[in-house]
Amino acid sequence: MQNFVGVGVFRGRVIGPVRHMPPALTEPPAGEKLEGSTTPEAAAASLKTAGATVKEQLLERAGRAEGAGKDVLEATALMATDPMLIKAAIKLVKTGTSAERAIWEAGDSVAQMLTNLGGYMAERSHDVLDVRSRIVAVLRGVPAPEIPDSAEPFILLAEDLAPADTATLDPAKVIALVTAGGGPQSHTAIIARSLGLPAVVAAAGVLGVADGDVVFVDGSAGIVSTEPADAEHAAVAVWQEKASLLSVFDGVGQLADGTLIPLLANVGGAKDAQEAAAANAQGVGLLRTEFCFLGNSTEPSHEDQVAAYKGVFEAFPGKKVVVRTLDAGADKPLPFLTDTTEPNPALGVRGYRTDITTPGVLARQLAAIADAAGSSQAEVWVMAPMISTPAEAADFAALCTAAGLRVPGVMVEVPSAALTARHILNHVEFASLGTNDLTQYAMAADRQLGPLAALNDPWQPAVLALIQATVEGAVEQARHSASLETSAPKPVGVCGESAADPALAVVLAGLGVSSLSMTPRALPAVAAVLRTVSLAEAKVLAYRAVGASSAAEARELVRAGLPALAELGL
Repeated sequence: MQNFVGVGVFRGRVIGPVRHMPPALTEPPAGEKLEGSTTPEAAAASLKTAGATVKEQLLERAGRAEGAGKDVLEATALMATDPMLIKAAIKLVKTGTSAERAIWEAGDSVAQMLTNLGGYMAERSHDVLDVRSRIVAVLRGVPAPEIPDSAEPFILLAEDLAPADTATLDPAKVIALVTAGGGPQSHTAIIARSLGLPAVVAAAGVLGVADGDVVFVDGSAGIVSTEPADAEHAAVAVWQEKASLLSVFDGVGQLADGTLIPLLANVGGAKDAQEAAAANAQGVGLLRTEFCFLGNSTEPSHEDQVAAYKGVFEAFPGKKVVVRTLDAGADKPLPFLTDTTEPNPALGVRGYRTDITTPGVLARQLAAIADAAGSSQAEVWVMAPMISTPAEAADFAALCTAAGLRVPGVMVEVPSAALTARHILNHVEFASLGTNDLTQYAMAADRQLGPLAALNDPWQPAVLALIQATVEGAVEQARHSASLETSAPKPVGVCGESAADPALAVVLAGLGVSSLSMTPRALPAVAAVLRTVSLAEAKVLAYRAVGASSAAEARELVRAGLPALAELGL
């Protein structure tokens, strides 16, 4: 037996045969020139036509996809006709380079530029290379590599998976995803969570497993094992038996002693919100408004924004919906806000900071949110991403007041915000911890990079200490506010992926977090585990985790104190 350890990105245990993703198209020969009868103008026209064809193909697939898969395909389709890519290729054909070689070299250049930018931009480099291969396939008149077909369910194995592949795979055939590359926030991870597929990424060496070999995949532990024995078959049986217990959330998040911990959903638009409501989410803890507009080259109109927000609000009448204002920049570029020439975009003008370089967009967004809220029955809260100082919190609160929005808040994803939470909460009504970014900034580890996955782990004691500091800051703010002497601290929730980890959810509750927001698929498992511990027990486990010397030790200490995890196959 061989064991490969990677990063588990969605729970589940399965055993099945491996099918490798087919190899990519062969590279056109270096120095390949236009054929004698082909003019540069004709080659340029063929490039434009091929790009448009690929765009149509991807949009057609997007029409059959749902949720995150649809969003990913639509964003990738735009890349097929991206002026930066096509113009770079046309420039090469004008020097006599063949169309295939020109788009290949142009793709390399654009992908390398995006890789150098880091963060989400680096992740988009995979999209460029995928689109490049598809354009070459159209130019050659051959099909692009696709997910293999099989008469039996299989485990898909690849170096990494392009968004166009993962977005429309059939969960009835593909029972798990395993990649040697990628990271916990890669497209593979995002799609796996949205489809509920067991998945492991960044599993070094796993490509050595032969096609057809039977393997065991544990999406929680991040383990892939060849030649599964009785223990692995038993683990799968336990999972299958217990998984039915984790299929439904009754709509009440609480601990064993009755302490309420509302369980909310992270959504990207109206369709996501409807699915979250159907899953009995108690509200929306994070509406990622930039997801509604990733395909826009210009600022959306007031009417378009109102319609997008209203669609989410209508799914949760009478319930809380927390709207995050545009988190553009670095990992989520928007053409009308993002400067792609920044040398270090993760530390650049993103989130709330875009109001410095492009003033007016934020105020107009708040006005649209207010209009949508005014015609709905949802309880609308609004928060700004990338707040670093109390002064920024005060400025954002003033903008919300001017727009008529009564519940302003902030994202805590920068360590400075966690450490000054007491002062920040003097100006706003709530805080929400974005643990994905908080982790990467605390650990100086790009959250997209597989080699840094061990550092980029929300179980890191330093990250847990920052969460603790934020909650304690809320307590201190209440204690030092003359008008709030007898009031509870302002709410501090979590909307990062850490909330979807049932064991870590217990730690967050023990640290004093007031609500948890996650992908809807995680609600039943998180709710089931929370109901097995009292607040006092959760506090003890949280104390152990914060005091651990490493992320691995913190996780091990907490899991040892939660027998329900094994009982539920988690």
